Amino acid sequence: MTGTPLDERGLPPGYPFKNDWEITPREYLSRRDAGEAIVLVDCRTAAERDLATIPGSIHVPLHDLANQVDDLREHEGTPIVVHCHHGARSLQVTAALRAYGFEDVRSMAGGIHLWSLDVDPSVPVY
Repeated sequence: MTGTPLDERGLPPGYPFKNDWEITPREYLSRRDAGEAIVLVDCRTAAERDLATIPGSIHVPLHDLANQVDDLREHEGTPIVVHCHHGARSLQVTAALRAYGFEDVRSMAGGIHLWSLDVDPSVPVY
């Protein structure tokens, strides 16, 4: 995605955005900055998180989701956005959290990679 022009939503041309399942990094930022209570969950590994992090995110690695889902119950009535590196694992976690009964969960389209490119270039691209 580096060097690729982004569309008006901040997505690479042709990105297969899933309206019911995803949120763009720009939309997440806009909602957060407007003061909306919104929880950001980072489902990457600890090693990935050491490379780059979106401030304020809660770390719940995909491989440990079943063990940590009860810790997320306090956020059950709050919108949750899940991110990973590019968006594939966060879609898996989004589906799993919905199956666990969480209703307002979406994956961050393009993950932390697109966040770094479009929203916050201080977050390292890896």
